[in-house]
This record gives sequence, structure tokens and C-alpha cells, in this order.
Amino acid sequence: MKRREFLKTGAACVAAPYILQHRRTEKPNLLFLWTDEQRADTMAAYGNHWIQTPNLNRLASESLVFENGYISQPVCTPSRATAMTGLWPHQHTCTRNNVPLPDHVGCLPELLADPEYRTGYMGKWHLGDEIFSQHGFTEWISIEDGYRKYYGAQRDKNRRSDYWQYLHDLGYAGDDGEGYYTRGFASRLPIEQAKPKFLEQRAVQFLQQHRNEPFMLCVNFLEPHMPFSGPLNDLYDPEALPLPKNFLDPLEENEPLRYRLLRQNYISKGFGGVDLTTEKGWRRIMANYYGLVTQVDRSVGGILAELERLHLADNTIVVFTSDHGDMMASHQLLAKTVMYEESVRIPWLMRVPALGKKQRLLKGRYSHIDLVPTLLDLLAEKSSDLPGQSLLPILKKGKTAQQPVFIQWNGAEGEVPSTTSANLKEEAKRVHDSAIRTVITQDGWKMCLSERDNHQLFDLNRDPHETTNIYDQNRNGKKIKELRGMILRWQQNVQDPVQI
Repeated sequence: MKRREFLKTGAACVAAPYILQHRRTEKPNLLFLWTDEQRADTMAAYGNHWIQTPNLNRLASESLVFENGYISQPVCTPSRATAMTGLWPHQHTCTRNNVPLPDHVGCLPELLADPEYRTGYMGKWHLGDEIFSQHGFTEWISIEDGYRKYYGAQRDKNRRSDYWQYLHDLGYAGDDGEGYYTRGFASRLPIEQAKPKFLEQRAVQFLQQHRNEPFMLCVNFLEPHMPFSGPLNDLYDPEALPLPKNFLDPLEENEPLRYRLLRQNYISKGFGGVDLTTEKGWRRIMANYYGLVTQVDRSVGGILAELERLHLADNTIVVFTSDHGDMMASHQLLAKTVMYEESVRIPWLMRVPALGKKQRLLKGRYSHIDLVPTLLDLLAEKSSDLPGQSLLPILKKGKTAQQPVFIQWNGAEGEVPSTTSANLKEEAKRVHDSAIRTVITQDGWKMCLSERDNHQLFDLNRDPHETTNIYDQNRNGKKIKELRGMILRWQQNVQDPVQI
């Protein structure tokens, strides 16, 4: 049944009363709110009742909540390119950070191809030419000046971001020697002048300006991404924070070497001046991170409140998600780039007024690869030849997902993690660039196959915190063969060139 037919008949009983009372003929709007590096268990919908996220909690109470949402690759550029294009990293070619999205690869507004929509992008982009309007977004508000060296040859490298202009007008002097403002500088500003509040104000202006026409607005917050510091650092008592249940996981030798070296580096070097050789240091950085989550929540609340005030909420689809998670002390690791759940699993909410405004938990496992096809279906009843599929039939009927989830890793960039062992230095270089292909089945089996590092196998039902890699246990040979077959068939279907 197509979306328009569904709206006319009220086919889903959960939505029928709402549809009968609020029938609309105009095109639905889209408000796409996303964060950078926010793990799933940071709000009440995912079991966390002590982090202060009242606005996200309210949104979740009116939304479809994806129980287990996953990204396509656990690092910024590849993941956010998938969320914008509906393509796997090897298809859109942004397989590592700071790789520009090619002009010929269509993003959501280009795929929608409806000139009646007013389109805006605000916040972090990280897909090339950071501060310049592109890919079908006609209104562009930028906040990052740190990607200047990645601008295309035709771009003006002396141009500054909108947030730079905002701080300059407030009289602040740049702190990087070239007149720019570093992320560290921005993190020390009062909350009223920080990036989330700036984006909130600009998003409110966009809503006011386009209240009488269909719009697509993407607002991408940098937070709670590193430097893991902000104006709410003292909101949470570090000593009162619960440590992750896998905090003391020793990461045995059958775990990937790259992961063990990353852990060694975080512990020995610390991060941002925080000593991570002690539990106290981990608690400090966790408290800062949760403060950033709350800071974003407050600005999300401001945007959603304006949507309500303008009487737009009943005709606006709201999506909230993140481009990847953060380990944040799980296995005593930080950041992303690994295949553990805390890195690859993200919050994913969708408030779709036509489907009712009560919370529904969507059981199962879902991939961001299906996000763009679903939005195209909701906005324009438009099918596509993208590799993902529209989730609208599942959203309408409440069925459970059936397909396994696949995740890529296409090699690390940057400095190879150091090691004090001379014997491991060459090995560290070898595994640093190793690709990984992961499958997660609906019944909770997870296998990660690496080109040149240790493979992993977990039964998430028995071991949800991934403390025991059972890949090398003889009794799992049949399961390994089955999961390997899934990965190989998927690679063939999507023409993935990596050989595992």
C-alpha cells in the first residue's frame, strides 16, 4: 500500500484516530537532527535514566524507537555520507575521513528532486568543501574551519565559517595563530555562545522563514564529539557515574591487535590532559561527555519547541540519530573506529505524525543504509535503486526486521598506534590498514572478519558486552561458516571489492 493510500484509509490502527482528526494534503516536512559520536545508551529510550535529556526523552515518547540501530562504518565521513546518500562507503567512495563526496553522487535533496522543497544544512558536514553550499542544500550554515586543507582547488580558502563570523562579531580573537577558533576554544565558551546554541538559533530562523512551504532541514551538531569538554563539564559528579560493565575487560590476545594498541595508547597518553591510567580520569572524561549530550539536548528542545509554536509539528517528520557511537571507557577505549557495539550502535528516533505520536519500540536490528530509502518513501512515495530498502512496511505494520546488518571498516588513517615492543611495531603497521567486514544477525550473532588482524565472534544474547571473543573455539565452526557465507553473499550483491 502506498503512503497516500495509507493516509486515506488509516490502514494502521495505531494511527487511524490521529489521521482522521489531522488529515493534511500538503507535503510533509523533514527535520533531520543528528549528532556526532553519540552512543545509544545516552537517553531514557535506551535504558539511561540519569543523563538529563528531557527533550530527547519527550521526542522518543512520540517516536518510533529503533531498538538497535547501526551505522555503515564507525568513523565520521563514511557514515555520514551513507546517511546522506543511501550508499555503502565503497559505493559513495568516502571510505575514510576527509574524503570529499563526489559531485555526481546524489544526496537526499538531490534524490528527492522536488523543487518545491526549501532545503537547508547546518552544522558539521565533513564530506568536503566544509563551509560551501552543495549537494542540493540551498541554505548553508557552517561551524567548522578546521577542514580548510581539504577544500577543492576552486574554493576560496580564505573564506570563514558562519560560526567564525558570529564569534568575530562578538569580539573574540582567534586562538590558532591564523585568526581561527579551534574546537578547544569553542568548548570553553559560555553555553549561550557555544556551537549547539548557535545552530539552534539558526535553525529556528529557518523554520520561521519557511513555515509556509515544504522544507528539508538537516541540523548536525558536533557534540558530544571530542574534545570531550564543554560548559556543562560540572553538571555530573564523576564519582557518581556508573562505569561500563566491560570497563575491566582485559582484551585478551585473541582480540584484534589494533584494538589492544589503541587501548594501550589511550591509557598511556591520556586524552585532552586527562590521566586515563586511573579510574578517576575515566570518570572525569565520561562526566564531560555526558555534559555535552545534555547541552545538545537543550538545543534540540529549542528547535522542537519552535516547530510546535509554528504549528508545524503535525506535518513534520523528525529524525534523530548520530553518525557513530563512542567507546567512552568501554573496554577502556575512547572514540570509535572499532566494531564493538558502543562504537557502531547509535540512537535512532523517527517521529512520523502520519503513523501516530506514541512511542513504539521497533524490535530487531536496523542499518542506516535503509534510512534514505525510507525517507524518500515517506516524503514522496518514491522508490529508488539504492542498496537499502524502505522500512515503511515495518514502520506501518510493526513487524520485526528480518535482514542481517552489515558494517564496513576500510582501514585506519593517521598515525599508527605506538608500541613499546619492537616485535610489534611491524605488526602494528600491518593491522593498522586492515579492512573489516561485520555481520550482525537478527538473533544476535556477530562476526567481524579482518584482512590482517584477529577475527571476532560474539553471541550478543549471552555476552552483550562483548567480553569474550569465541571465534577460535572449535565448537563454533558451523556458525562461523554460516556467517562467513552471509558476508560473502552480501559483498557479491553490493559489489564490495574487499577480499576477506
